[in-house]
Amino acid sequence: MQLLHIDSAITGANSVSRQLTAQIVAAYQANHPGTQVSYLDLVANAPAHFTMDAMAPRTGQTDGLSEVQKRENAVSEQLVSQFLAADVVVIGAPFYNFSIPTQLKAWIDRIAQPGRTFQYTANGPEGLAKGKTVIIASTRGGVYSTSEGGQAMEHQESYLKVVLGFFGVTDVRFVRAEGVAMGDAAKAQALADAAQAIRNQAAANQAQATQVA
Repeated sequence: MQLLHIDSAITGANSVSRQLTAQIVAAYQANHPGTQVSYLDLVANAPAHFTMDAMAPRTGQTDGLSEVQKRENAVSEQLVSQFLAADVVVIGAPFYNFSIPTQLKAWIDRIAQPGRTFQYTANGPEGLAKGKTVIIASTRGGVYSTSEGGQAMEHQESYLKVVLGFFGVTDVRFVRAEGVAMGDAAKAQALADAAQAIRNQAAANQAQATQVA
């Protein structure tokens, strides 16, 4: 079993999403001994934002590539190969300005590759990254899930579910901690709820594994 652990929060040791992804990965490893974990810190190793230099090799251009284009293509190839090799992907996705960190968006831009993660057919687009489980640690300073107004402002979980679905990933799970900037009590409750969600998912995974065995 290959697990890819991704963090994208810029706040380092103060990050709630980094705390949660570590807990999710630890719980998964406890229930799946022998899981091989690869770690990608998108702040420490952020891919450059998508440019034509990164795009050129995807348009079918193979001759006359500049050194910059070759270098950018190598970055994209490394990231998409890492993603495709993973059976499980754990992503830390904090809520920044109603969406996701630009570092995480840059990663998505690099792995969104025709012929690798999706393809267009006569019946429309088809995802090629099927069979994966993606667990997202979703963290928010405010509360956006409990009202229509809040949900209308949320382009974090909704975006990730759509783009991962476009890649063919149908098993997308969220561990959410919201309201973490609304005082100590609210943060403590959010973390407790998230920890319980992690335990519930771990128990469900264990029960499923037992049934399969």
